Amino acid sequence: MQFSAPPLCAKFVEHFKNYRKIILKRTPVNNQIRAAEIRLVDETGKQLGVVSLRDALQLAQGRHLDLIQVTEKVVPPVCRLGDYGKYLYWQEKKQKEIRKQKGGQIKGIRLSFGISPHDLEIRAKQAEKFLNQGNKILIEMVLRGREKALSHLARQKVTRFLEILNKSVPVKLETDLKKGSRGFTMIISKQ
Repeated sequence: MQFSAPPLCAKFVEHFKNYRKIILKRTPVNNQIRAAEIRLVDETGKQLGVVSLRDALQLAQGRHLDLIQVTEKVVPPVCRLGDYGKYLYWQEKKQKEIRKQKGGQIKGIRLSFGISPHDLEIRAKQAEKFLNQGNKILIEMVLRGREKALSHLARQKVTRFLEILNKSVPVKLETDLKKGSRGFTMIISKQ
């Protein structure tokens, strides 16, 4: 007779694995710190010097605070007195801010050879929106067939697009207008 685990147990095991990963990433606090001596910083940011772990834990307990290991890359590790919940909150907030600041994504604006002046203005408004979000813009002028022979007109369309865009947002060229197999490309960003 073979015993098979119910599906609930499999979910629990998977959850436990994920929980374990979270615990391993978490910063050591209070009794989880594994060093004999630490460099201590109090809640105001004042350096208290190198102290033993036992003394630091007693000081934290006396002030009703947690002892949080800030970095382990140095010897002795740096620990800080503070509220662990607030520390986690601020760390999470910093991570969100870093993710927001990336903003270096490249958004694409595609222009065609026969684009009308009104459509150029609409694409310029869209590009303005992208630039205000902190993104870079890849401008593509796609040329097909005989349009490739009229590349000077395509260049004029791209310069007209940049003129319209410069009226609303100052831009700088990341890369110059390059001719490729499918047409012209260039990357711009906000000044």
